[in-house]
Amino acid sequence: MTKREQPVKEATVADVARAAGVSKAQAARALGGYGAVSEQVLSLVLAASEQLGYRPNQVAKSMTTGHSNSIGVVVGDIENAHFGLALRGISDEARTAGYTVVLINTDEDLDAEVGAVQELLQQRVAGLVVAPCSSNETAHLESAQARGRAVVLFDRGIHGLGLDTVRVDFSDSALQVGRLLLDAGHRRIGYVSSLRVEGPYEPGADLGLSPVADRVRGIERAFAEAGDVWDPTLVRLNAFSEDALAAACTDLLDGPSSATAIVCSDSLIALGVLGHIKRRGLRIPEDVSVVAYDDFPWTELVDPPLTVVSQPVYDMGREAARALLRRLGHRVPAERLPLKAHLVERASVGAPPAGR
Repeated sequence: MTKREQPVKEATVADVARAAGVSKAQAARALGGYGAVSEQVLSLVLAASEQLGYRPNQVAKSMTTGHSNSIGVVVGDIENAHFGLALRGISDEARTAGYTVVLINTDEDLDAEVGAVQELLQQRVAGLVVAPCSSNETAHLESAQARGRAVVLFDRGIHGLGLDTVRVDFSDSALQVGRLLLDAGHRRIGYVSSLRVEGPYEPGADLGLSPVADRVRGIERAFAEAGDVWDPTLVRLNAFSEDALAAACTDLLDGPSSATAIVCSDSLIALGVLGHIKRRGLRIPEDVSVVAYDDFPWTELVDPPLTVVSQPVYDMGREAARALLRRLGHRVPAERLPLKAHLVERASVGAPPAGR
């Protein structure tokens, strides 16, 4: 019978201190990156830690320094490929600076977002990147800032809150979408988004500093240029569940005054809308034209390929992480990436059906 192998004991700060010939306090300061130590002590401690294979206890470190080597990221829907790609940009940039990423999904629910921020603060994250689901309820973000945590807003901004905000400018591309559809002859243009609002959309409604606000305003501007007014009943928000999306598609696709073109707020909405179009036996673009925001590979592979608005999602995530790292005292250059969206015309836009 063989003896069971005993687990290898991990090296402690005390072990490193003994090997380096310094005090435990000096070793702790050198390993934790806080307080003052001489270059000689630092060199001895680092050499000893490498020899012993020392791995820092992040929980203990957070108790000493007040924060851990992790960054909290709060998004509305990780199932949406938009947030997945942005998270990759955040993670890649954070990793180069020695940080890990803790992700929490909120399903675009404010209570869940508030709880997520509180949970991450309890975990002593160094900072937060948040895609806020509300432009008005900001107490939890202000509280995080007051507690000394760096906070960067991602994808959406908030009026009157002095936080770094990384978002794409859609003003030109949204106007181009409206012009493209109007030039093709469409006047019944639907817009579908998961953005949560109270009640149906009304012209001039405050949609906050959100991509949806930019996109809706862009189409409204295109109608104004053409001397026309966009029917607000064709703007369908709150499509955050399968049932809500199905109801929006029923309203937009069925009946004599249905939409002849639909603009989808993101790739997840687009997949749902395409499914409802197919189940009704409708053809794109002969029966209904479709434009989607976000240019993922599948949008070019479907038949017909979708006209999309492409945006630098990965770079947006990377820039959000860089903004946070600068707030955390890292010497990250204040690089300004060109966070602009642009229209990519393919084959999913045509003239409306005869008589429509």
